[in-house]
Amino acid sequence: MAARMMRAISVTEFGGPSVLRLCSDMIVPQPRHKQVLIRVHACGVNPVETYIRAGTYARKPTLPYTPGTDVAGVVETVGEGVTAVKAGDRVFTTGIESGGYAEYTIAAEDCVYKLPDTLDFTQGAAIGIPYFTAYRALVHKGHSKPGETVLIHGASGGVGVAACQLSRALGLRVFGTAGTPGGMNLALNNGAHMAFNHREDGYTDKIMNATGGKGVDLIVEMLSNVNLSKDLQMLTYGGRLMAVGSRGQIEINPRDVMAKESSVIGVVLFFATPEEKRECAAFLYTGMETGWLRPAVGSQYPLDKAAQAHHDIIESPGAAGKIVLTM
Repeated sequence: MAARMMRAISVTEFGGPSVLRLCSDMIVPQPRHKQVLIRVHACGVNPVETYIRAGTYARKPTLPYTPGTDVAGVVETVGEGVTAVKAGDRVFTTGIESGGYAEYTIAAEDCVYKLPDTLDFTQGAAIGIPYFTAYRALVHKGHSKPGETVLIHGASGGVGVAACQLSRALGLRVFGTAGTPGGMNLALNNGAHMAFNHREDGYTDKIMNATGGKGVDLIVEMLSNVNLSKDLQMLTYGGRLMAVGSRGQIEINPRDVMAKESSVIGVVLFFATPEEKRECAAFLYTGMETGWLRPAVGSQYPLDKAAQAHHDIIESPGAAGKIVLTM
């Protein structure tokens, strides 16, 4: 039987967004044992995918490769031993084997989750990395407790919106920052009690004033290379900072950590155990069923505009929800 062909993005060299090239003669992969073949309807775009594409990330894929992890779509076929899903099921993923910027992709069964009918495919593509990362930061690494105050630094992006919704559901007092009025409103509409413009001079003073000078218990930080030094000064005694993203280096004063016995904790979803993922999924499904988990989808791009999506996710003046590719 002749191999089926599909369109997919192929990266043959590391570099700028222009290395993302659309190919129309890629072979549709076939699922093996415990694998699922998904007809992709939408795929989320994450900042980390731009670092990998540029060749600056710690882990480099073997060239050529197809980017993308967060897909939503319909199960086409399943390999031997798959019991969690069946052909025709609407699903989303937290990891895939063959790249999500494509019309079809392969995922391991334990990375595939049923997508409720209440969410469309673009929303499904905004769940995987953002919500699982936010839960890992707040619960597994931050050990947040109801009544504590959390600052989500970069609250209008994919992980930021997820962190706002999760924090509110976890009983936290939620502060969010964004770089535009629209981004601030997005944070407020998704669980933040207060929002601050991190482009304004003196915004850290406003945050401290909002805590009565005590400082915040937790910070979820998307841009550590810009904000880490200021963040450490906003933490209360015993405060925890979860570093989710960074685009370079920064100089800090270790005394800012010592004086409050605070902690800086790295967050990488890749290291989550199967048990941690199951726990997270159970909590997220509660959010989907009761309605507080509502992914905010921002700009949408067709597959052939993947390079533009990679440019915009880094260069845009302020995030406004999850960037998604549609097939």
